[in-house]
Amino acid sequence: MTQRITTVVFDIGNVLVQWDPRHLYRRIFATHDEVEHFLGNVCTSAWNLEIDGGKPFAEAVEELVARFPEHEMEIRAFDGRWNEMVPGLVPGTLALMERLEARGAPLYAITNFSAEKFAESRLRFPFFDRFRGTIVSAHERLLKPERAIFELLLARYRLQAEECLFIDDSADNVAGARAVGMAAHHFKSAAALEKELAAYQLI
Repeated sequence: MTQRITTVVFDIGNVLVQWDPRHLYRRIFATHDEVEHFLGNVCTSAWNLEIDGGKPFAEAVEELVARFPEHEMEIRAFDGRWNEMVPGLVPGTLALMERLEARGAPLYAITNFSAEKFAESRLRFPFFDRFRGTIVSAHERLLKPERAIFELLLARYRLQAEECLFIDDSADNVAGARAVGMAAHHFKSAAALEKELAAYQLI
């Protein structure tokens, strides 16, 4: 690695903590096809992204219930049983974060996250507060992979893009970070991330 990296910027969902609505809806619906139909047509990724972009959860739920009254119970579960979508940590990644922290690497986060659920998750996962700074999409009304959310991180915390390694499970978000000059790792597993961190001499 020729690029001198000093700072590590984490995504949170599916890098540090697991998130997948299927964990919940497999308990609600009888079949795989029912789960996929519901998530593909009712509580869609685009609808969830509106919440991550700053729409209040309650408002988003009421709008969707009005459109799909036959699914009211299932829609309300997306809010009321949200924690069931988050079964726990992604194996191995928090340990890497702690090794980076022990070496003195400045750690930050950029996450697409609803305001309400981020507040709840900070209580459940206290390590969220160990970042030197966190950009939450709903707070800023900006979303990855938009250029502006990466530029906000750099400006707010006075970071140099070429000194940052961004880690995300989304290829689009990785591309967004690279577009502003950051190094970026497309997260697949803690083992693969460990090799990249070692290549940058961060651990």
